Parts: sequence; structure tokens; C-alpha cells
Amino acid sequence: MRPSEHVLDLFAVPGDLAPVPGGQGRSVRAGDLVLSPDRDPATLDRLNPALARLAADLDTRPGRDRRDLRIAMPVPARDGSWVVEGWGATRYEPGTQQLRDLTATRAVGAILHAELARAVSSWPPADRLPTDPTVADRWSVAERTAFEQLPLPSGTLDAAGERLLRRLSWARDTTDLGPDQLVHGDLAGNILLDPDGAPVVIDVSPYWRPALWAEAIAVLDSVLRLAADPDTMTSWTRGARRQAMLRAAIFRLLSDRPADGAAYEEVLAPLLVPLPR
Repeated sequence: MRPSEHVLDLFAVPGDLAPVPGGQGRSVRAGDLVLSPDRDPATLDRLNPALARLAADLDTRPGRDRRDLRIAMPVPARDGSWVVEGWGATRYEPGTQQLRDLTATRAVGAILHAELARAVSSWPPADRLPTDPTVADRWSVAERTAFEQLPLPSGTLDAAGERLLRRLSWARDTTDLGPDQLVHGDLAGNILLDPDGAPVVIDVSPYWRPALWAEAIAVLDSVLRLAADPDTMTSWTRGARRQAMLRAAIFRLLSDRPADGAAYEEVLAPLLVPLPR
């Protein structure tokens, strides 16, 4: 995919584009911006003003250390819109590298979610069930299914995935995971380290869920995709952590394309118990 001339014009960037590594491989650098496709205007109209205020506050906060948390600044188009033909923009961060260490990722996530909880008091899209085809992306459906707001689908996974989905779903209970708040549901792999060593959070995937669930997703993704120690999962086998991880796994199984059921089963083995006969 390539942004049209109209997109480039409204974001006031040149047409000399370069691919940006990571993610789904479809974002491009254009001048001093990163342009990313398939952005939902309704979501970014709500999210980006809050993120921009928080990003500016973090960058200018009195007494900040040069290695403190940062957020990649979202940038509107010249007409004030946050999305043009499905493309959204953030400020390009030169000289960065991806953070892959799980311990550091979890620490950044804890600070980020504390800041988001203070900055954003409500999230109206959380009240919209994804039944409208215009908003029913697979991530929204997977999130609501993980929290039992939608029924389990059938026939969307391979045989191993279907079996695993039933085991995960059966093991859910009503343990309290903590208060709902705005969280980043795709944190692992979306933290950069700038030249000063400050973590820069990019590509915020917004959900109104407990921070523990977002942390569980980051742990699961890190083990599956970023070579984190699989033994990490043994600390997610009881209580609220287990329930958060069960929901994280259901979310990922249903949103991945394709989902490798066998790989998930191996990683999640410490949490699994046999289904009742």
C-alpha cells in the first residue's frame, strides 16, 4: 500500500517514501512523519488529542530525566483531521531501536498505564459492541469474546486452535482483574529506545480493559514472538494473573491470522487443565 498524493499533500510530506520495519510492515516514513494505514477515524478522533496532550506533558514535565517515558507524537493533517483515506501519522523517531527485553517492557507498560489512567477518564468506544460491519474488526470481536461479551466462534481456527480455545474458555472465572482503563493492547514490539535510552511508545492499540490484561498480552507476545523466556508463564498460573492470561490468549488466538494453535498450546501449557468429560 502507498498513500495517495492527496494523503501526502494533507500531511505536508514528500512522496519519497521508505518502509518502516516492524508491525505489519505497511507503515512508511515520509519526511519527518510515519504514515500508517487502516486507521479508524472515529477511534483516532477520540484517542489522538489525549495522546498528544500526554506526549507533550511527558516531554516537558519539570524534573524529567532524559531516559523517562515518551510517546510518539500523533500529528494531524493540515485540515485538522487525524485520518486521511485511512492513513494516520505520528512523528518519526530517528536513531531508535526496538525494545525486546520483557522485564523492561513490563516496566514501561506499568508507567504508561498509570499515565493513561490519569489522562483519560472514559473511553466511549468501549460501549460499542462490534456488531456494525464498519467497526467489527477482528481485534474488537476477539477482545469482546475474551471477556464473554460475545459468544465463542466456531470454524475460525485449526483443530489445535479450536481445542485450545475451548480449554481456555472453560477455565475462565469471575476473578476481579482490576478496574477498566485505557490500555495499550499491543505493547510488545511497540516500544522503541531513543538515542538517550528513553522508551518511546508507538502505535497505541486502545482498549478499555484492566491493565493486567494488557500486561498479559505483552508477556504472551514476548514469549511467542520476541524469544522471551517461556518459564515466565509459570508466574501467570494462579489467581488474577491466570485469568488475565486466559483472556489474553483467547484474544490473540481469535485475532491472529493465521493463529498457530500448537505454538500457543505449548506456551500456555502451565495454565491448562483438562476439559471435564
